[in-house]
Amino acid sequence: MTERLSIPVLATERLRLRGPLEADFDAYAAFWAGPRTVFVGGPQDQRASWQRFAANLGHWALKGFGWWIVTEAGRPVGTVGLHHPPYLADTELGWVTFDGHEGRGVAFEAASVVLAWAARTQRPARLVSTIAPANTASVRLAQRLGAVIAGPAAHDPDAMTHVHDLQRYAA
Repeated sequence: MTERLSIPVLATERLRLRGPLEADFDAYAAFWAGPRTVFVGGPQDQRASWQRFAANLGHWALKGFGWWIVTEAGRPVGTVGLHHPPYLADTELGWVTFDGHEGRGVAFEAASVVLAWAARTQRPARLVSTIAPANTASVRLAQRLGAVIAGPAAHDPDAMTHVHDLQRYAA
């Protein structure tokens, strides 16, 4: 018997954040094959994208948190979530907006609801986002979310650690 993961569904007025489905993979792989992934470990071929997709889903089983697929009107428009691999001291918040959906506030809206969920359910004092300074859109988003730069990322010398104080999201 296979046990299904219980991944919470989060929603805003416009967006729905839900667990990844196999049907989401084509949109996911298309994003990871493109040039916008250069700051986040890409581009990647379909095989590497599948491994990342499955690992993000597996994080829910290992840690009780992970990555959501962000949908708008039922279509995948990005992904946002939390991960905490063994080489990080803190849980990391990350986001990507699929091609054609950037610049519309999707990542801000989705990341905000995840920060509030983490403050309510996971209760870490802080989350971090590791962002390359040249990724100016993500740097601006982290600032808009209230994160402050703490310094260079220990695991990535080309990136900075942005710290999200979850007290601001605790309700």
